[in-house]
Amino acid sequence: MSPHTNENRDQFRPEEHAHDHFLLTTVVGSYPKPKWLNRAKDLYQDPDHGFDEDDYQEALDDAARLITNEHERAGLDVVVDGEMRRNEMVEFFAHRIDGYEFNGPVKVWGHNYFDKPSVVSEVQYTDSWLVDEYEFTAEATNRPVKVPITGPYTLANWSFNEAYEDEEALAYDLADLVNEEIEKLVEAGARYIQIDEPALATTPDDHAIVGECLKRIVKDIPEEVRIGLHVCYGDYSRIYPEILEFPVDEFDLELANGDYEQLDVFKDPEFTKDLALGVTDVHVAEVESVEQIERNIEKGLEIVPPEQLIVSPDCGVKLLPREVAYGKMANMVEAARNVEKRLDDGELEVRSAQATADD
Repeated sequence: MSPHTNENRDQFRPEEHAHDHFLLTTVVGSYPKPKWLNRAKDLYQDPDHGFDEDDYQEALDDAARLITNEHERAGLDVVVDGEMRRNEMVEFFAHRIDGYEFNGPVKVWGHNYFDKPSVVSEVQYTDSWLVDEYEFTAEATNRPVKVPITGPYTLANWSFNEAYEDEEALAYDLADLVNEEIEKLVEAGARYIQIDEPALATTPDDHAIVGECLKRIVKDIPEEVRIGLHVCYGDYSRIYPEILEFPVDEFDLELANGDYEQLDVFKDPEFTKDLALGVTDVHVAEVESVEQIERNIEKGLEIVPPEQLIVSPDCGVKLLPREVAYGKMANMVEAARNVEKRLDDGELEVRSAQATADD
């Protein structure tokens, strides 16, 4: 029997896909930067060196092509440029939003510092943040490209608020700006957008605020554009099942790091959205075997049927050694293809597709 289809997800299925079943493979976003790119940045920031803006831009372009190609070589169905042009996930966007300013690094833990921005006036959208990045990546590959965007709740929560009555009001204004940016990305051809909200894991009681932000974000966005939400490791029982009401197509969850101890959280009530399951642990600098990743993928099939499953690392892999990051991706893709074949051959018992409100 042919597997069910999932049109929003299957638009990213390769034309020559070898199996009837399809487990979309992708990454959350970040990837280790080549050491020479960090060196290029140092030279660019050195006023006594002749390494100018054009030189640095060429280095960024080369790195983006290289990592996009590395994702292709690993076999990923949907690629990202590894966020080669980005530094920190809030700082990058704050530099591009009117109303933010920077007053120097803030110590966050140990010897780690974060250049935490302040919102000093009403936030406003001027120029696009990511369209150039998306268009460059799309030109560098013949595979679909996913665009990760830091979500408005995290942009508000991880900033000093000196202009708004409260963080909630700031988050809603930022959500309207994210909506404008996604409209620009859609015009440029983007069809897969991921909203990153790591702050939700640390403040789960604010899930209603995140839900309202997402409603503003997806306003007037075409249905064929896939919207995902990435939430880092936390106590998911505090946001489930409420998050099923969020207007997104998929949830990207960090479960490998906790050895899937929270898997049962998502079994009751039924998980009605698509699940982007973390199947490699980005906190461990060792490459999991293909067999181990296959077992991890099977964990996802305990929650959703195959047509609702996406396979990815737990989170961004930027802190791993580059060869480890690549090994995890390549093994992940091989494991997904092996599981697809076993599904085709009827070797795996899986849940049947659930009826949705639209059926």
